Amino acid sequence: MAERGVVAGFQLTLKSRAAELGTWTDARGPDGVLSGALLFDERLLAEPAARERLVAAVLADRDLQRRGVAGLVPVADLVGGGSETWLLTGRAVTPVVAHLLAPAGSGPAPGVAEAVSVLTDTAHTLIAVHEAGLTHGAVHAGTVVIGEDGSALLAERGLADALRGRAPAPERDLSSWSSLARSLAGTWAAGSPEAAKILADAGRTATGRGLAEALGVLSAAGRPGRAVLAALAQQRIEPTGPSPAVTAGMPDTTDVVDEGEIVTLLGTPGPMSTGAFNSTNGTNGPTGHNGDRDRETGEEIRFGPGVPGPTAAEDIWRTGREQLQTVHAQNDRPRAARWRRGRAIGAALVAAAVVIAVIFVLFNRGPALAVSSVDVRTPKKTHGCGATIMVTGTIKTNGAGGTVDYEWHRSDKKAPIRGTETVTSGATSHEVSLRWTVDGQGDFRGIATLKVLSPVTDDKPIQDKASFTYKC
Repeated sequence: MAERGVVAGFQLTLKSRAAELGTWTDARGPDGVLSGALLFDERLLAEPAARERLVAAVLADRDLQRRGVAGLVPVADLVGGGSETWLLTGRAVTPVVAHLLAPAGSGPAPGVAEAVSVLTDTAHTLIAVHEAGLTHGAVHAGTVVIGEDGSALLAERGLADALRGRAPAPERDLSSWSSLARSLAGTWAAGSPEAAKILADAGRTATGRGLAEALGVLSAAGRPGRAVLAALAQQRIEPTGPSPAVTAGMPDTTDVVDEGEIVTLLGTPGPMSTGAFNSTNGTNGPTGHNGDRDRETGEEIRFGPGVPGPTAAEDIWRTGREQLQTVHAQNDRPRAARWRRGRAIGAALVAAAVVIAVIFVLFNRGPALAVSSVDVRTPKKTHGCGATIMVTGTIKTNGAGGTVDYEWHRSDKKAPIRGTETVTSGATSHEVSLRWTVDGQGDFRGIATLKVLSPVTDDKPIQDKASFTYKC
């Protein structure tokens, strides 16, 4: 697919960069807007279930966009064909913070204000994602994109966890954000030791007390600044010509595109074409079906919750198919009638197979996952100044597979820390952990409570708690 220079209507350019999950290439969407295309490393998709997890992660990401969660690079589509799988975005994915960490010679250079801006934007985005019950999973300088207005957007949300089969963990995001804060403290804020210390303190606060409190610490470093980042982004995303495969004789994609074996992996493709997003601030706006087209056909197409509408790629394919059907309509009527009869028979056979499968599952499935008890443990020793306490919770189950939803409660915070543990059948003991960092002088007794939210009976959560002592 990539050799042609076009993937699902997106024209690839000559600018590419290696990433953790594959290769990012700058592209232009069907409407000419700068966008990105990620070709996944096929080794990450070798496991059959990996693609299913990837699709689920992308659908969850698009749902966040529809619900108005800003700060994420919008996803236009997930497509595949042959051995290749591509993620297509609704805006540019260049530059990333990793490009801007090293001095670039002459011109503006990011400083403390820019570091505060990046950390503030990403923290607010992570807070919104966590409140929606999701996580990012791979926050680092290579997944933080700088927009044309200097704002920081997170790319690749949920993809690393999905491809590697990892359970989502908010604590991983907090640790990653903390690492990003320390990295910016040692680079962009290196010229201001006082500000660098504040950034590092904000990182430590995030892992111990959460991002909301970390933002409070970060505010002491000064106001965010985006002007320098915006200028650097403009330099990095200057229009780049299409790949040679496009200029060496490919037809104009506005007229016809041979989509080949490319298909969307998201069921019915969604409305997230590149034009659905504001390229200045990175926020997305709702889009719907083409009203004129619906009126012309006399049909109104509606989908259930979470089922997206058509992408530009499918519109191109569908338009060509409809034109072909119009030309050959008179000659194809007998064949169409036979096809309809065959389709009806096929549908009946499929329905019968589904019924048989459901009956088989109902009579042969094992017991549902159930939690029997929870045990929480903390180190018995007294902890000194600046200690990090590892609280361990053991969840006992009946050995069935499934997911366990739980939350940690800290005695010094009102908001719980939610998590989900994916368990495999056969194991009856599963451990989850909580890192609790305490700073400052004085005596403190911390109490950590682990509460299982589901599966439970009678809607009564199963919980346990343990305490530790801190003296400094």
